[in-house]
Amino acid sequence: MKRKIALILLTVSLLGISLMSAGCQKLRARDELNKGVQAYKNAKYADAVEHFKEAVALDPEFPTARLYLAMSYFSQYIPGAASEDNVKLARNAEAEFMTVLNANPADEVAVESLASLYYNEAQSEASLDAKIEKLSKATEWYEKLIALNPNKKEAYYTMGVIAWAKTYPRRMALRNELGMKPDAPGPIKDAKKREELREKNLATVEKGIASLDKAIALDAEYDDAMAYINLLYRERADLQDETAAYEKDIQDADTWVEKSVNIKKIRAAREAEKGAGGIVNAPAQ
Repeated sequence: MKRKIALILLTVSLLGISLMSAGCQKLRARDELNKGVQAYKNAKYADAVEHFKEAVALDPEFPTARLYLAMSYFSQYIPGAASEDNVKLARNAEAEFMTVLNANPADEVAVESLASLYYNEAQSEASLDAKIEKLSKATEWYEKLIALNPNKKEAYYTMGVIAWAKTYPRRMALRNELGMKPDAPGPIKDAKKREELREKNLATVEKGIASLDKAIALDAEYDDAMAYINLLYRERADLQDETAAYEKDIQDADTWVEKSVNIKKIRAAREAEKGAGGIVNAPAQ
């Protein structure tokens, strides 16, 4: 009986030591997190990475440290640079963001960061096909972001930008092939090649227009979205079979340009009014 009691006491004691040790590690992990956050705020991202890596090693289920680690890798990534070290930063960021999402699929920061990462990586792709593939991956993540936050106007806007980035180079390449100058009236004059381009581009263009429409519905003064919806109407115009349909798209594109310019003027006047202390001079009699 005494032996049994002694074993129970020993087990309890060991459990207590284990819990104390685990508690100490969590405290140390939080200390490393705080040090990492300070380094991150001071843009010392390499130092921040080491602190966050230590925090994660001490407490592998510490989501805040894991997310900061991912962000520290991502903050060092240079869009468009194809160096081995830069690519490694992107892959490290990707891996850590995915770990965050495996634990919490609804982490909006991780989803948005991955979408942005793939979009930025596309800029360094040498071939158009590789760039389009990476842009398509970015779109998938922006769609996931919208599923989490339907009011994220920037996500809709970026999907519109991506739609233009995927379709414009193909159209310009075909115009060049057919001897059509960039500013020459359309639509694409070769019916067969126009149809081939239409099959590749139209669905993407339509989806881009719809995305930008949603962005503008969320922000009626979103002039950047207006600028890109103008560009996408021009993409669609060149795919039209009839001159009348082409001219209608061009007219709609011009309307969006006018709206964008007017919004800029309204915003400038508003800022000028603020600078004048809210006082607007009366018009001359």
